[in-house]
Amino acid sequence: MSDEGVGLGRRRRPLVTALAVASSVLVLDQITKHLAVSRLADGDVVHVVWTLQWNLAFNSGMAFSQAGGLGPIIGLAALVVAAVVVSMARRAPDTWTAVAAGLVVGGALGNVVDRLFRGDAWMRGAVIDFIDFQWFPIFNVADIGVDVGAALFILWSMTRGRRRTTDVV
Repeated sequence: MSDEGVGLGRRRRPLVTALAVASSVLVLDQITKHLAVSRLADGDVVHVVWTLQWNLAFNSGMAFSQAGGLGPIIGLAALVVAAVVVSMARRAPDTWTAVAAGLVVGGALGNVVDRLFRGDAWMRGAVIDFIDFQWFPIFNVADIGVDVGAALFILWSMTRGRRRTTDVV
């Protein structure tokens, strides 16, 4: 194989990693939401451990149920963010950055799928939330993906500057 083929493979690896992680988060999110709707639709609340319970809720707004009714705008913004992060993932400098990108994209798309297909009009669906600690707003697997991915991006950006400083010294 020529050096050009190896270089091309290395350039594609971060994108493949990001898309694999995004697909995994999206599938896991949709499976858990399907289970939540099918098992909790009658109003049941299932105690898990300590304050954790499964409790079905529908959110037509954004985080912490703010901006209800702005679902189409929030959904479009999430699609734009996902597209930008995917385009950036092609140039991810390491695996952790590609994983972070995949988590954010998978989570964003998981909630967009709800807005697209769980309502009576385009982008008018409500996001399904079911993970309830009772002392924190109810959330879902997609939200976990976005939050963990964002945290990894923040950690990466903080350590990147530190690595550059120590590399120079």
